[in-house]
Amino acid sequence: MEFIFYLATLLLISVAFAHSYLGERYILCRLFKRDNLPKLFGSDDFTKRTLRFAWHLTSVAWLGMSAIVAVMAQPELNKSLLGQIIALTFAAHFLVALLGSKGKHLSWMVFGAVSLLVVWGST
Repeated sequence: MEFIFYLATLLLISVAFAHSYLGERYILCRLFKRDNLPKLFGSDDFTKRTLRFAWHLTSVAWLGMSAIVAVMAQPELNKSLLGQIIALTFAAHFLVALLGSKGKHLSWMVFGAVSLLVVWGST
């Protein structure tokens, strides 16, 4: 039965990397060449940054989920380890949103809080 979980883990990791790479190469770069993107905060820079980090957050979420699926392959479900994985996933969300938006997209605050609360709750 562990093999099934590890296979699912491998598929999630693969799709996460493919999603980010192919999305950048074939979707985002073409989208950003358009001149009709919404201009927020005086330019379309915020729009582009938001689209980019939101796109890649999907991949980060899938990587976090892949780690959870891998833990499910273990004979005993370790609640603390699951909490650490979730906290780390949302810490990555926090960093991507904070840096990707230069602090302008306020989701970084929520992701940071979720990460800290999950760490606190799982200790």
